[in-house]
Amino acid sequence: MANTDSTLPSTVNDKRKSKTGRLAAASSIGTALEWYDFTVYNIMAALVFNHVFFPSFDPLVGTILAFSTYAVGYVSRPLGGFVFGHLGDVAGRKTVLIVTLVIMGITTALMGLLPGYAVWGIWSPVLLVTLRFVQGIALGGEWAGAVLLSMEHGDAGKRGRNASFAQVGPSCGTLIGTGFITLVTVAMSADQFQAWGWRIPFLLSLLLVMFGLWLRRGVEETPTFVAMQTDKKTTHTPLKEVFINYRKQLLIAGGSRIGSDVLYALVVVFTLTYVTTVLHLPRPLALMATMLGAIGNAITVPMFGALSDKWGRRPVYIIGALLAIVWSFVFFALLDSTQPVLIILAVIGGLLIHAMMYGPQAAFVTEQFPSHVRYAGSSLAYTLAGIVGGGFAPLIITSLFKETGSTLWVSLYVSLALVITLFALWKAKETAHRTD
Repeated sequence: MANTDSTLPSTVNDKRKSKTGRLAAASSIGTALEWYDFTVYNIMAALVFNHVFFPSFDPLVGTILAFSTYAVGYVSRPLGGFVFGHLGDVAGRKTVLIVTLVIMGITTALMGLLPGYAVWGIWSPVLLVTLRFVQGIALGGEWAGAVLLSMEHGDAGKRGRNASFAQVGPSCGTLIGTGFITLVTVAMSADQFQAWGWRIPFLLSLLLVMFGLWLRRGVEETPTFVAMQTDKKTTHTPLKEVFINYRKQLLIAGGSRIGSDVLYALVVVFTLTYVTTVLHLPRPLALMATMLGAIGNAITVPMFGALSDKWGRRPVYIIGALLAIVWSFVFFALLDSTQPVLIILAVIGGLLIHAMMYGPQAAFVTEQFPSHVRYAGSSLAYTLAGIVGGGFAPLIITSLFKETGSTLWVSLYVSLALVITLFALWKAKETAHRTD
């Protein structure tokens, strides 16, 4: 009889746990850096960039322009999806992940060194947009590889849990980014923060890059890719195959992401603008709510990923999307109370519901495609959907509120995005029990 985990020597179990831990960390570090970068950018766009890079406009218009440059990072993602998706299926998962990590870290640090409009004039926001564009290219190839790194090393029956390790990264990145900014804002005056303090969190991203490189250099190429190479089953044209043979799967995988992206933009990105600019409440309150919500999200994402291994991807995902539609209306009722406890509850609740979708999402998206085109197919689904979902969501949400003065239209927009996700899930087949 084969040994079970409980009868294996303790040294073997320790090594297995150590390997799993390193894989989880190596998988999540890239998405953590990605969302650290995005969190720092989002918060600075809401608090500082309208003064530093767009000083000629009123605060809300300047914020909208800053969110427009945020969207550029999503628009350029498909280019990264094409380039790195191809390389991931041809050259291997590990090589691509090291390259994307370095590019992300360098571009973020350069944002922290960029002079403002008062020094370089129009070239300052132009270079900001350029850095966002390059950063988006790297991010376009990061997510799918990070998911596959842990998923293809693990047990096929635990793909939901293993793939969700990469999904923990956004909450960790949000938490670290928000925490750093909170410390910086507490340690200096508002004038100092606007003059130079906002640069510190951007420069600190280099620490995450160095840690990430150490983690990923110590992880082997995935067994799935090694087996494909050995059996000569890799393809030289993965992108072509995806567009010819897997168009339906591409639409389903992409559609499944839109709702969760828009919900995240509402709860994490727009909350800071709404609480500080509209409700005129203290900035630390919004930051604290985001940090507590991120902690809850990071804890529950793997739980819902593991639950999808038992219940199936679609049931867990669908329940999350339905609850999110309800919460998109409850959310503003809680914020408008102006009560700190209820504001914190609004953000925590929104991010727990987001975790119900985000936990099974990584496995669901990647399982739409066979292993020989999985990197390319997943990258394209992720990046193309990202434009429709997360990329323009902060801009659309802020613009809708500015034009209508009502949060009802914001809630309806979020609900529409979630309906698209529900339709994609309805058209999809259950993938939890795939073995390839």
